[in-house]
Amino acid sequence: MELSLQPQAAVCFVTQQPFEDGLRVASYLVRMPESGEIARRDLLEREQANYQPEGPVICRWVRAYKKRAPNENPERELKLTAESLFLTLADPATERTEDTTRLLQFLALMLERKRVLRPKGRTADGANQIFEHAKSKELYEVPVGELTPEFFAGVQEQLGVLVGGK
Repeated sequence: MELSLQPQAAVCFVTQQPFEDGLRVASYLVRMPESGEIARRDLLEREQANYQPEGPVICRWVRAYKKRAPNENPERELKLTAESLFLTLADPATERTEDTTRLLQFLALMLERKRVLRPKGRTADGANQIFEHAKSKELYEVPVGELTPEFFAGVQEQLGVLVGGK
């Protein structure tokens, strides 16, 4: 699964106010109804009530804004793969919702099968599965969930929107 997306914006989509380090920014992946393309919308968390998505929201996450270093290559962020989406959603700075948690669990399962992630057991309380990212050796915690028909129906709906379904 690979998509071409814009890197994180430097200004709020709703107010056009520049982001400052530490401000909480909500990022949305939205399927545009006319073109069917996926667009990223970054906005101040406090402006979410004033944002009307142009199409179906695939997923949303919130994290503290950090300005890109001058030598950082924004082109690196232009390809969003299952792996990079997992890394974004699994980042501890990213707030989890029911939808993003479900997508994170599915991506972990898929990337484990592709040997991009390696299972390393569970946390002491058993609430999270620990995965090691094969390339970076970083450890990520993913909430343990039941792989029920309802789980897969929810994931199927999210992925259908993401890859061009209804």
